[in-house]
Amino acid sequence: MFQTTKEVISSLAQQQYIASDEIATVLFLAEKLGKPVLSEGPAGVGKTELGKAWAKATGRKLIRLQCYEGLDESKALYEWEYAKQMLYTQLLRDKLQDLLAGSGSLSDAANRLSQEEDVFFSDRFLLPRPLLQAILSPEPALLLIDEIDRSDAEFEAFLLEVLSDFQISVPELGTLVAKHQPMVILTSNNTRELSEALKRRCLYLSINYPNYDEELRIVGCACRSWTSRSHSRR
Repeated sequence: MFQTTKEVISSLAQQQYIASDEIATVLFLAEKLGKPVLSEGPAGVGKTELGKAWAKATGRKLIRLQCYEGLDESKALYEWEYAKQMLYTQLLRDKLQDLLAGSGSLSDAANRLSQEEDVFFSDRFLLPRPLLQAILSPEPALLLIDEIDRSDAEFEAFLLEVLSDFQISVPELGTLVAKHQPMVILTSNNTRELSEALKRRCLYLSINYPNYDEELRIVGCACRSWTSRSHSRR
C-alpha cells in the first residue's frame, strides 16, 4: 500500500507511465477508499495505459473488459458451456442403466436422477467472462472496463450492482462474493454522457492531452526506456 502520492508517481514511472499530481492523487485515494476510478478524456491520451501500468505497479492481475455497442451480461459476466453440457448428457444417457440399477421404486429412480441435475449447472460447466473472473480471482486483480461509453445504458445500469457490492448472483449457484475486492478503472472517450449513478460510485479523473513540459517528460522517459532495452540486448 502506498503511503504518499510521490510513491505512486515513482511506481508508475517505473512502468514508463508519467503521472501528473492529479492522477497520482486519485489513484492514491482509490486505493485507500476502495473505490472505482472513472477516467474520461479524448482517445489516445493514455487512459488504458494507465490501467495497465497501475496493475503492474501494484502487482495485480490485469483483467480487461472491452466495451462495445450491444455488449450484454452474458458476454461480460458468464456463460454456460453448452457443448460440454451436451457431451455430459450423452455420457449420462450411456450410464443411465447403471445409474438406475437397483432402484426399488420410481421415486427412488427419480431421486437418483435429480442428484445428477445439479452437475449440469456446476463450476465445471461455468465459463467466466471478465466481470466474474475479477470477482472469483484467487489473487488481487485490477478490472479495466475500457470505453464504458460505447456500451448501452442498460449494461451501464447492470454494472452499478457489481461495482456497489462486488458480488454476482448466479441463479444456479447462488451469490458469488469477491475473494479479493478488485481495483476497478473505467475509461470513457466522452462519446455519450454517463449516468450520474455511475459517476457517484467512482472517483473522477480527467485526462487530457499533455502540455509541452509533460510531453518532454514522456518523450524523455520513452528514450531512456529504449536505450535501456538496447543495452540489455548487447
